[in-house]
Formats: sequence, C-alpha cells, structure tokens
Amino acid sequence: MHKILSAAFLVILLSSCKCFRNHCSSSNAYSKNYNDCRDRLIKDGVLTDGDGRILVLDRTFFGYDRYDLTIDSRKVLKNQAAWMMDNPTTNIVITGHCDERGTREYNIGLGERRAASARNYLIARGISSERITVVSRGKDSPIVEGSSERAWAQNRVSIISPS
Repeated sequence: MHKILSAAFLVILLSSCKCFRNHCSSSNAYSKNYNDCRDRLIKDGVLTDGDGRILVLDRTFFGYDRYDLTIDSRKVLKNQAAWMMDNPTTNIVITGHCDERGTREYNIGLGERRAASARNYLIARGISSERITVVSRGKDSPIVEGSSERAWAQNRVSIISPS
C-alpha cells in the first residue's frame, strides 16, 4: 500500500512541476530540455514523459556486495527492454554504482558487474549489445550522500540512461 501511495504522490508531484509543464517537450523525449528537466525531477528511479506520466523505471537495486538481479530488478529491466524495442534507435548507458564501503578498486569492479548484469538481461530479451554501453562509477559518484543503511541501499544501483 505504501508503494502505491508513494507512486501516486510522485505522479502528482511530477505532473504539477512547472519544469515539465512549461519546458519539457514529449515530442522529442531525449531533447536537451527534456533531459535537463528529467535529471532534476527523477525521484526513486522513475522516468517520465513531458506530461509527467511514468514511462519506465530506470534503476535496478542490489543487495550488499551483490550483483545478481532481484525479481523487482528483472521486472524493471523487462519493461526497459520493451521500451527499447519500441524505440530501436535509442542507445543507452548503464552505470553501476556502489555504496561507500570497500576499496575504490573493488567497488569499480562491483559497479561494472552490476551494470553488466542489467546489460546481459537486456541482451537476453533481444536488445542488441551494440546499443548498450556499460560504465562503473564504483563509490565515486554516490546517488545519495551519507553513511546509513538507507543511503547505502540507494547507492547499490545500476542506472539506465539514453546515451
């Protein structure tokens, strides 16, 4: 129930944002203005169109020191694969992130394995590997600052974005 209420609130929030109403065009979903607005307004990994409608989730989350896909991650990637099938000229970058624990070198490798897990799932769903670039940020670019389990959970992620 909490997830449904959170999603509903997010839709209302995004649809009421001045940025989307006045500046973001859904006719070219990956225009500079759209990406600028999208980057400012994405919350909890939701990709929206110019009218604030949720398109597809763009994040897959991982357990501590893990890079295997959860059931929820597979659902996100299944929808992402369907979206990519409908948009065959769009290439993507999958960026793997880690929380602050562990060495820089270890986390670069773990971030790459996380992004590669998402890439491999998309390839298995029929997306050409030539359309996907994998990047690892390790622990160098945290999504959420902080040293708490909540922050760490948000940083154990791979994020899909258009290239």
